[in-house]
Amino acid sequence: MNMLDPTLEFQKLQNQLRDRWRNVVEFDTSDADIIVIPSLSIDQHELLKIEGFLHYEERLLFSLIRLRNPRTRLVYVTSQPIHPSVVDYYLQLLPGIPFSHARDRLLLLSTYDSSTKPLTEKILDRPRLLDRIRQAVNPERAYMICYNSTACERDLSVQLGIPLYALDPTLLHWGTKSGSRQIFAESGIPFPDGSDLVWNAKDLAVATAELWERNPELKRVVIKLNEGFSGEGNAILDLRQLGEVKPGTISHQQRVAKIYDHFAHLKFEAKSETWENYGGRISELGAIAEAFIEGDHKFSPSVQGRVTPDGEIEILSTHDQILNGQIYLGCRFPADEAYRMSIQDLSLHVGRTLAAKGALERFGVDFVAVREEEGWKVYAIEINLRKGGTTHPFMTLKFLTNGRYDLSSGLFYSQQGRPKYYMATDNLQKSQYRGLLPNDLMDIIAYHELHFDTSTETGTVFHLMGCLSEFGKLGLTSIGNSPQQAEDLYRRVVKAIDDETKTSDYSHLTSSSIASMRWNSGY
Repeated sequence: MNMLDPTLEFQKLQNQLRDRWRNVVEFDTSDADIIVIPSLSIDQHELLKIEGFLHYEERLLFSLIRLRNPRTRLVYVTSQPIHPSVVDYYLQLLPGIPFSHARDRLLLLSTYDSSTKPLTEKILDRPRLLDRIRQAVNPERAYMICYNSTACERDLSVQLGIPLYALDPTLLHWGTKSGSRQIFAESGIPFPDGSDLVWNAKDLAVATAELWERNPELKRVVIKLNEGFSGEGNAILDLRQLGEVKPGTISHQQRVAKIYDHFAHLKFEAKSETWENYGGRISELGAIAEAFIEGDHKFSPSVQGRVTPDGEIEILSTHDQILNGQIYLGCRFPADEAYRMSIQDLSLHVGRTLAAKGALERFGVDFVAVREEEGWKVYAIEINLRKGGTTHPFMTLKFLTNGRYDLSSGLFYSQQGRPKYYMATDNLQKSQYRGLLPNDLMDIIAYHELHFDTSTETGTVFHLMGCLSEFGKLGLTSIGNSPQQAEDLYRRVVKAIDDETKTSDYSHLTSSSIASMRWNSGY
């Protein structure tokens, strides 16, 4: 294979996907060997702001549910081995498939490397591990999936000779803050006024002043690192704290100077961020200034879609995001019906623009929805060209129920024709949860009957279980037949774990009782 031009070789491999699957139904139901590389290949300084980020490699474990197809094989690679009980937990979710049959078709591999280097780089550094992955699959029916696609994932695809079902990394610009704004403009959809990309704090102050001068009534400005992750690269500049510097009161140069001085007082979304560090990142990542959308009744919905190998644009889901400031905590599915169809339609425009540029697979569009006198007004905020916090909850629902998303209503229906709803989070985190091992969580799930019931297709599916012991952090998706049922299931889980961690009396969780409960409840 010609390693001198990995971009060309990568494109040839991606073309195999288009030749192999002519439509989305074939792609979703075909027999395949799937290599899962859940590497978070993003800026490591930004990643360090997220507690337990090393365990986020577990977020793609929903992929194990693909083993419900008895002819599918799956290779899952992680930095550190996954606890066996976590793997068993996912395999026992498979309806109609013997546990041993699914386990035989799953190969778990690890680099045994807990450094902060992205997983994909760790794999590339280990030729023997590359050989094991290569030998485990049939290249005629194999493809690779990942969390996000960079030059590292491209190089891994080329070295393995396996096509990657993900974005060509030469197109990554369209998923940055500035690139998103360009796509929105080309798509003809509404988005907030903002600046072009700048590379130092002085130019950022100029761009912010110009934005304010175009919008004299502006109260706040969002400062965004161009490649920020999960809202952690955002900061708020409160213009009301600058005194009498509104447009028309002082000169442009004086306004720029005031703004520049006030950068030291930005309100950062990341807990431990400082202007000294943040300002230094601007020269590395670039930054933009964007008008903050005000509103007494405001929500943050998002849409998840994909560009299929045959170029079809498919809307997968809509969500109302649960945010702490601008940091993603969780979501509810689907988004409110008041604006659900509107954001879905706008995202189809975005998807077509991205497809015309050669994009493939996942894209997400974040919005702000504001209720005004004449109704809801929505603004596109940014595009994510990767899997995100809404990916694994929806794919868990889809794989468990084998249902379908209805474009005409924005609802998801199980095979039995029931609409399904869920509430999900990556950030159920409390200090009292620290010290819980995965087996302890399994005990709590069994004792309180918190598991997902395949007969009713309701219940809770857990993830990020590896985060529990050290960080007291857990992810979950509570699926119900109504929004209220989904929320009730979610709250029931939180109460059960809270109750179990408030006391040291675990006498009711004996080995024999747990074994009995697992047997009786399908565990």
